[in-house]
Amino acid sequence: MAPISEGVPRPTQRSGPVLACVSVCSALVVGFVAAINLAVPRLAASSLQPTSSDLLWIVDAYVVIFACLVIPAGAAGDKLGRKGVLMAGLGIFACGALVSALAPNVAVMLIGRAVTGLGAACVLPNCVGILLHAAAPERRPHALAVWAAASGIGGVVGNVGGGTVLSAGSWRALFVAAALIAACCLAWAARSAPRSARLVRTLDVPGTLLFVAAVVALLTGIIDGPEQGWGSALVLTAFACSILLSLCWVRVELRAPHPMLDPRLFRSPALSSASLGMTLTFFGTFGLFYVNASLLQYGRGFSVLQAGLGIIPLTVPLLVGTRHVPGLVRRIGVPATLSAAFGLTGAGLLALSYASTMAYPVYAAGLFVVGLGIMLAAPCLTAQIASALPVERAGIAGGLQSATRELGSALGVAVVGTVLTAGFTHHLPADPSRHTPLPRTVQEALTPATADHTAVTEAFTQGADTALRAAALVVLLAGALVVAGARRTAPR
Repeated sequence: MAPISEGVPRPTQRSGPVLACVSVCSALVVGFVAAINLAVPRLAASSLQPTSSDLLWIVDAYVVIFACLVIPAGAAGDKLGRKGVLMAGLGIFACGALVSALAPNVAVMLIGRAVTGLGAACVLPNCVGILLHAAAPERRPHALAVWAAASGIGGVVGNVGGGTVLSAGSWRALFVAAALIAACCLAWAARSAPRSARLVRTLDVPGTLLFVAAVVALLTGIIDGPEQGWGSALVLTAFACSILLSLCWVRVELRAPHPMLDPRLFRSPALSSASLGMTLTFFGTFGLFYVNASLLQYGRGFSVLQAGLGIIPLTVPLLVGTRHVPGLVRRIGVPATLSAAFGLTGAGLLALSYASTMAYPVYAAGLFVVGLGIMLAAPCLTAQIASALPVERAGIAGGLQSATRELGSALGVAVVGTVLTAGFTHHLPADPSRHTPLPRTVQEALTPATADHTAVTEAFTQGADTALRAAALVVLLAGALVVAGARRTAPR
């Protein structure tokens, strides 16, 4: 791939303003995943009248498109120029958010969410690519650590900012605010982001479409399982299609001259282990965000702003300790760092499942422990993925990091949300007067005038506890596989 001159491709010494810009842009697109979780109770009670599966899709439509298109968008940045694709992404993001703000029904809402996800996919990988080329080689580990921290904190910023907006207006105001912030970021990027070298390459449209279809089929099976039945034709067909489409995707990618993501890259144990680790980290993080937002509002009676602020203990380790993680990794090594990261994340999720009805300071301590795990995992895994590919493939490296993060987020919301719904319906008290299907949301359960509010919220809390324990189990078991892979590739 021959580079085409486009401005100044070499690292500059003034990377601080660039780091600030790409960090804010990244925090916006990541934070929007978390912010929508706070609006779930309001969306459930809105004129959209969404079902439980609709609510999961409203959250996941953004994340799925984000995850599936982030690698092609990174490749597009390599080919067309990262600054231009970043700016286009911010514009698309703003337009999609406005469509969602004006949505009269669930279908239009999902279209807006998907368009916003496309914009986010164009933003995140090209932020990494711009940063890697703007920072001098000796400053790249520090710059990546700061960017990883900003991306991690983005989820919390989304909670706090979303809570603030929602406390002052309706759920529609949340989407309008996101559009305005994206427009401001667009102006900032136009001024501060440098141009970088372009690469002559083709875009892999067939591989991209197959990848999107495979992930959507997988999530359809997971999300519709509780409502349709795990043995239903729809769910079984969705899982079968996901497997077949995945196999077709691998076959197409192996033959493509410039694949979206070459499966042969994962022959590298270091890259495959780090990618799984990143997926797992965000599986736990955004599964927690989905449960926590509603648990604090339904279970503890918090206002939407209090629920947004309630996640702050998780951010403290990210703010204070992230800059020390590269030095810690050099001292104790990657396997030990990841062992501590997944152990703390799993333990924190497990603790939260038992602290849901305890005093908030006890619950906050569990959030802090989860934050410690994220603090250790995110910078370490980001550096591992970046170092596994050469800097001239920065767009692909950034895309892979972003894809694993967002795919983990989508799976976390789908799996944890599905377990939450199943647990909630299982613990609901029997109501002989009800002749309709069993309710799957708190709003549906509270609709009858005879509904017992206390019993419904207790059922929701028990379902949330089950979901958090399931997330903890996944993090601990899969984390052990990641650590084992890191040990195999660690220098002797």
